[in-house]
Amino acid sequence: MISEVLPYLTPAFVAAWGFILFIVVQAFIRIRYALRVRAAGGVHAPALGSNPVGAFGYLFKIGMAQAQNRIPQFSMDIFATKTNPENPGIIEINVTGGQRFMFSQEPEHIKTVLTGKFAEYGKGEEFHHVWQPFLGDSIFTTDHQKWQDSRNLIRPMFMKNRVSDLHTFERWTAVMMNQFPAPGQTFDIQDLFYRMTIDVITDFLLGESVNSLENPRSEFVQAFTDVQRMQTMLTVLMPIEKLVPRGKYKRGIKVMEDFIVPFIDKALTLSDDELHKISKSDKSFTFLHALANYTRDPKVIRDQIIAVLLAGRDTTAATLSWCFHELRHYPQVYAKLRADVVSVVGTTRAPTYEDLKNMKYLTHTINETLRLYPAVPFNIRFALTNTSLPSANPNHPDITVLAGDAVFYSTLQMQRRPDLYPAPSPTFAPADIFSPDRWDHWQPRPWQYVPFNGGPRICVGQNFALTEMAYVMVRLVQRYERLEGRDDWDSQYHKVEIVGTPGRGVKIAMFEPTDEKVEV
Repeated sequence: MISEVLPYLTPAFVAAWGFILFIVVQAFIRIRYALRVRAAGGVHAPALGSNPVGAFGYLFKIGMAQAQNRIPQFSMDIFATKTNPENPGIIEINVTGGQRFMFSQEPEHIKTVLTGKFAEYGKGEEFHHVWQPFLGDSIFTTDHQKWQDSRNLIRPMFMKNRVSDLHTFERWTAVMMNQFPAPGQTFDIQDLFYRMTIDVITDFLLGESVNSLENPRSEFVQAFTDVQRMQTMLTVLMPIEKLVPRGKYKRGIKVMEDFIVPFIDKALTLSDDELHKISKSDKSFTFLHALANYTRDPKVIRDQIIAVLLAGRDTTAATLSWCFHELRHYPQVYAKLRADVVSVVGTTRAPTYEDLKNMKYLTHTINETLRLYPAVPFNIRFALTNTSLPSANPNHPDITVLAGDAVFYSTLQMQRRPDLYPAPSPTFAPADIFSPDRWDHWQPRPWQYVPFNGGPRICVGQNFALTEMAYVMVRLVQRYERLEGRDDWDSQYHKVEIVGTPGRGVKIAMFEPTDEKVEV
């Protein structure tokens, strides 16, 4: 029997029947999924692709846009052409037939997943699976009790009494400024921001810095960058992430662990009495010591350190980079910022924590940067149970979301939507223009400005990041009277690798005052 059939099993025959089988299976999966959606309410968002081929085509375009650093503009273009009046802030794509991926820029959707239905949305098993090699079981990858335990572990290290100790910021800002070239010479300040912030956060976490400012070719720093880029690609292509090669990704994670593990091993050799004694000293007590005091599990410590390392370096460095990208284009804003700073602390005195909080225009400048360039431009939550998202139109039913469906939301797109702002006028710049002055007489409505997320998962390190950014900016504008852009401002692009950063760097020249002596 088999010998009689074998001559007919040509490659073309097998391929044809394989394709037919695929179509039948897909049809079955989609019909079963459609019945589940109908049973739960039956309302979809506008769809990208009405069949597997069309949906996969869009997924391919999304992957290409990410690889070519065009994902923010690509996403905005899709929203401009594919949404509808009934639900203008959301679209969906279904590649496999059994799970939808939704993309939203609607404030009420962000509010829903972050607080209104917090228990019904979370990181989910699929996100945890994709991110586990990098961030393990940390605050960014877990739900429920594991997430709560991680948050309780991290929060004490970011209390005001620790953040307000500015010595670490002062030390590494000074080291960074010593790397600046002579006034008037061109350099990439973004590169130095990234090197400084990783030195700050490794010093804060481990008690010893990776010393990236004086060792720019650090293998650890390069590995950290490579892993983040791969992690972003794996997330963007989550429906087919198993097809993505991971060799470089795994090598990068090993380099990072080879650097961190010796610190963990050293901390774990300390006795409980020794840890208790160190905890009494604010100078020598680190985040690593706090973790070792809580657990003797090296994996738990490793996961929390890498998670905070990610949050502590990139978000701050990217925001500072975007800020100086804009300041080089608006010299009048820089001049006003410097006047605000000098009026409070002069040109040489190191600012106190209270000084930083009392500089109104400094706060406005940072807020405006985070409005245009939220550090994490795209985020994701998975439905942990059958639930819904509110319709943007009160006359239409809510959008059905089944357990396992993913909701990507973009604070970048939401915070730039012109319809969420007052009409442009001589006193209020358009939504896409950098204008710290708008904050003098305007406050965003709730859930229309969420650069640090919101609800129970609001960023634990928010105050740490804002304080570090403010401190660095004060020290820079104290010393330099003005700056010039040394690159084509219009050619800048938004590069997304978990955190969004200027893709061309920020090439500037800085100039000291000619009529005053400045000391650092």
